[in-house]
Amino acid sequence: MSDTRALFMIGVAAELAGMHPQTLRLYERRGLITPTRSRGGTRMYSLADVERLRQIQQMSEAGFNLLGIERVMNLEAELARALEQMQHLQSQMLAQAAEAMHRMESMRRSLSTEIVPVARSGPPARIIHPVIQRGMKRHGR
Repeated sequence: MSDTRALFMIGVAAELAGMHPQTLRLYERRGLITPTRSRGGTRMYSLADVERLRQIQQMSEAGFNLLGIERVMNLEAELARALEQMQHLQSQMLAQAAEAMHRMESMRRSLSTEIVPVARSGPPARIIHPVIQRGMKRHGR
């Protein structure tokens, strides 16, 4: 569930999560859950909050204490942020690669219109022959 609209008052949210309303208040004091508040100050819980409460309850039943649950929840949030950042960087890199490919293709098209193929038949032209000989002397051939 990812619906974050505040829909439920504390009694309904507690019932949906299968816990006592006091437990929700305790989790709020510990920072494990942060319900929105109505204009009158009433705690309002979303479907996402109820799902989070169920996760907390599952971890508690599995033997985690509140400090352990808090640590797991913080690590999960940190992981979600890191994954989001990684996806952002990946999309940036893909955009940069596409732009580089576009520039390379433009350069290739530009060069292919400037280069004129010349048929070679016979020895190098007289003007090139001395250049070839000098190169061969430098390399000991």
